[in-house]
Amino acid sequence: MKNVRCAKCTKCGREYEALPGITTCACGGILDIEYHYDYIKSVFSRESLARCGDYSMWRYRPFLPVEPDSPPTPLRVGWSPLYRADALAQALGLHTLYIKDDGQNPTASLKDRASAMAVVKAREAGADTIACSSTGNAASSLAGNAAAAGFKTYIFVPSRAPKGKVAQLMIFGATVISVDGSYEDTFELSKAAIDKWGWYNRNAAINPYLSEGKKTVTLEIMEQLHWQVPDYIALSVGDGCTIAGAWKGLKDLYAAGFIDRLPKLISVQAEGCCPLNRAIATGEPWTPMEENTLADSIAVGVPRNADKALAAIRESQGVVVNVSDEEILAAMRLLGRTCGVFGEPAGVTGTAGVRKALELSLIDPDSSVVSVVTGNGLKDTANGIRAAGEPMLVKPEMGALLSAFGARDIRP
Repeated sequence: MKNVRCAKCTKCGREYEALPGITTCACGGILDIEYHYDYIKSVFSRESLARCGDYSMWRYRPFLPVEPDSPPTPLRVGWSPLYRADALAQALGLHTLYIKDDGQNPTASLKDRASAMAVVKAREAGADTIACSSTGNAASSLAGNAAAAGFKTYIFVPSRAPKGKVAQLMIFGATVISVDGSYEDTFELSKAAIDKWGWYNRNAAINPYLSEGKKTVTLEIMEQLHWQVPDYIALSVGDGCTIAGAWKGLKDLYAAGFIDRLPKLISVQAEGCCPLNRAIATGEPWTPMEENTLADSIAVGVPRNADKALAAIRESQGVVVNVSDEEILAAMRLLGRTCGVFGEPAGVTGTAGVRKALELSLIDPDSSVVSVVTGNGLKDTANGIRAAGEPMLVKPEMGALLSAFGARDIRP
């Protein structure tokens, strides 16, 4: 890979050859993929990108750590829509707001970007089986992308994972292990099983390539904005891999001369599980928390990508915001009713954070913001109903319909 310089430890600085099966540093630190930006600039530009007809995450190959002859994954991952959300911006009192709807990826979440990368790197490593632990979305994305590419999968999920996500895993043919414990328990069991049977490891805190897949969300955002950098990009945060990847993509673009400045990040966590935001707010090292939130995808009390995530927030001079479960449910309703976008609880947490950041005067109302919806609401219909309520039930009679309308003050 001429575009890749090395894999470098974020803790001790040791450098490794970027082989497809690398995991963590000998010191235990997470690795980060570093690039030859001069080479990238010599073969890739905004103009050449504009001529590319591949509207998927693979249009950014010069920024990705894959071999030139590695075929892309069969499913189309990436190039999700970016909507200008004027009605929502007006409701929030914000000058400019865009919604990046990553719930339109093949298995309905941003995690498809990481799983597509995992499938390509597993093929390069000569593996035939991939495994991971997940609160739900990473699991379903791996199962779907691996099934399309002919890989076997072993997937470990906490028993609290929503049924919609578990159904995806079963339909895609994964071997699913539902763990009666926390996400931390689930992660540790998956790690032990991967070590025992030698499966390719898709866990984001172990595999440095996964954040490289996730970073394509910000590569797309910048291209879709015609390289006009917004003031802020808001993301929901759990394990930390997504916000770390998003920041990596922005830094890559800046280093290669595609953008002339960097936005600030808005890191949004649930009040009931916010170890990373708490560390930023207090200036203290992060410590574990209970997983007390309905936003299952970000209910991570022991974040495995803490170092990269904290560095991203600090380097961007970003904002941290914690939101309640009720604020998350309100964001589900608001996004649906102003944008027609149905996000799951964790998927809309970034937007809930934008609303709260404005209420707390943490960001200027004249700012431009992109909020990333990381997962589709059909993955968690129970909380969709909780947010929006049940439909009215009437007998098949006009009188009953009029009575029901009257009770709800509905006036057609």
